[in-house]
Amino acid sequence: MDKQQTTPRSPIALYLSLPILSWAFYDFANTIFSSNINTVFFPFYTDDVIGTSVARQQVASTFVSYANAVASFFLVMFSPLFGVWIDRTGYKKRFIVWFASISIVATFMMGVFGGIQSESLVWGVPLSYALVVISFVIAKFFFNSSLVFYDSMMSDLGTKQEMPLISGFGVAVGYIGTIVGLLVYLMVSDGEYHKAFIPTAILYLLFSLPLFFINKDTPIPKSQRVKGSFFDGYKEIMQTFKDMKTHKPVFTFLIAYFFINDAIATTIAMMAIYATVIVGFSSGQFIILYLVSTISTVIGSFIFGYITKRIGSKNAVSIVAILMITALIIAVFAIDQWMFWIAGSMFGVSLGSMWVTSRTLIVELTPDDKRGQFFGLFAFSGKVSSIIGPVLYGTITYALQDYGPLASRIALSTLIVMTVVGLIIHLRLKHDSSYVKIT
Repeated sequence: MDKQQTTPRSPIALYLSLPILSWAFYDFANTIFSSNINTVFFPFYTDDVIGTSVARQQVASTFVSYANAVASFFLVMFSPLFGVWIDRTGYKKRFIVWFASISIVATFMMGVFGGIQSESLVWGVPLSYALVVISFVIAKFFFNSSLVFYDSMMSDLGTKQEMPLISGFGVAVGYIGTIVGLLVYLMVSDGEYHKAFIPTAILYLLFSLPLFFINKDTPIPKSQRVKGSFFDGYKEIMQTFKDMKTHKPVFTFLIAYFFINDAIATTIAMMAIYATVIVGFSSGQFIILYLVSTISTVIGSFIFGYITKRIGSKNAVSIVAILMITALIIAVFAIDQWMFWIAGSMFGVSLGSMWVTSRTLIVELTPDDKRGQFFGLFAFSGKVSSIIGPVLYGTITYALQDYGPLASRIALSTLIVMTVVGLIIHLRLKHDSSYVKIT
């Protein structure tokens, strides 16, 4: 792709470009993992194994929260290094292949371990469940690690003016993957949610193959690479923090995104248990709710690609944050299922749109030669909040488990506060993105 071209390609030409299409199919593939494992079937499996009483249902929420937090902790430790490695070597696809493959294997093993019948206990839970949790942590860590390289690859596919449409297309195609992935529910009966894990791994692999074989890396010649150890990246990260005055808009947004993503990550992880235990959805009803939410996500992703291009990425992020706040308020006070239908649909729109708008804003704010490093910091900001949000949520549900459903409502209400704080910080961002508007 010639980034110096002056005539932008039409949307159809963009979407049918083979590198962009295969790139988007990886979003399709990894979203199958994200929805099936992270949002739906791992929480269902946990609640089935652990949630044997009203109080234990809150403990099940704690297990899901903490498992997500552990995976995010390891990502926090390594994601800045991944960004530096991109800038040093130019390799992106190579690492996606390795990391996605490990995630796929670990997802497969979740299904193997989930089918083991054992009376042995570890950490006070069945051995089979403990092994599933360990596999989940590995699978989620490598899944999220691959996304650092995947997001950074977007800037190789088109011009800055084309980024909103490319980003929106990738997210929309990705969430269509959710619909396909949820078909494995047809293979699952109540109490056998582990049967969804192996089919999910197979679908994850199948739709990753186009990117594995079609997209190409553009490695930096060895003669031009910065010499040093891989772990010297920590020094570069620290130096980047010291250069905050030079890149102040980026850091302002990363701080805002920290708080906003706190709500996103925690809601994704806890949505299934909250809907079934607190609002009263059956597993089948939740699947339908999740499908409707996903359709909202797909529509929102496409629409916000154009909205971002029209009003600028900063303003678009603000709108998405307001949508999230509204959705969370409705969810906290939902006493009837119809209220959660509204909340779920609104959150679906805001979820896909946040990916579209935030990735585009990062591309706009960052210099070309440090983009990989800033995408690493972008993941760093998001994943630190992915530790704090679930830990806070899980700690509240565990501490207040005797209060039953009220514990989860209080835990969810903390996400409203986080999103409001993020929006306030984001509004302080000084950035003129008018050059990407349609005139």
